[in-house]
Amino acid sequence: MNVFVIGDVHGCYHTFNNLIAKHWDKENEVLIQLGDIIDRGKNSPKMVQFAKQLCADFPNQVFFLKGNHEFEIIDHFENHPNHNWLRQCGEETLKQYETEGIDCQSDVSWMKELPLFWENDHLFVSHAGISEQSANPFNEEDSFGVLWNRSPLKNIHKLQIIGHTPCDEPKYDAKSHSWNIDTGAAYTGYLTGVKINPTGEIIEFIREETDTRDRG
Repeated sequence: MNVFVIGDVHGCYHTFNNLIAKHWDKENEVLIQLGDIIDRGKNSPKMVQFAKQLCADFPNQVFFLKGNHEFEIIDHFENHPNHNWLRQCGEETLKQYETEGIDCQSDVSWMKELPLFWENDHLFVSHAGISEQSANPFNEEDSFGVLWNRSPLKNIHKLQIIGHTPCDEPKYDAKSHSWNIDTGAAYTGYLTGVKINPTGEIIEFIREETDTRDRG
C-alpha cells in the first residue's frame, strides 16, 4: 500500500478532518500522522478524540506518532506540574478539555502508548528525525532524539519524513534525503500531507488551508 503522511496538526481538528475526507484513499493507503496533535490550535480535545477513533476503526492502517507536545502533556500529568508546557500552551489546552467535558487523563494514557516512528524498507517516519548527533534517538528526553531534534539529520539510506520545525513550505534536504512537512497549521500556515509509494518515492504533496475554526 501507499503511505499518506500528515504533518503537525496542533489542535486543528477541522483542518485535519477536511484533509483526510478529501484526500485519504482508505482502500490503498496507510495513514500516518507525525505527532503534535495537541496545543496551539483551538480544538485539541476534538482532535485527540478523532485520532483515537481512527486508530480504533483502522488498527492496522492508521498510525499517530508521538511528538514532543504529547511528551509534554504526559510529563505534566506524571510529574505535575510541567510549568514550561503550561506557560507555552498547556493552560489553554486544559481549558479546552474542561470546556468540552472530556477526561484529559484518559487521553494522556492513550498518548503514552503512541509509537515513536513508523518504517518500512524504504521509508522512516518520525516527529523530528534521526539526528547525526544522537547516540540513542529513541530516548524521549534526548534533545537530539526523534521527539526534539532540530539538528541536521543523518542519512539512514531511507527517505525520512519529519515535522517539528515549522517551515513556510515542505523542505527537502538532499544530504540526509529527508522532507520536513510541518507547515505551521496552527499559526499562519496550512496542513501538509505527502503521498509516498512503497519504494519511498514521492507521489504528491497535499496542501490544506487551515480552517478558521481551528486558529488559536
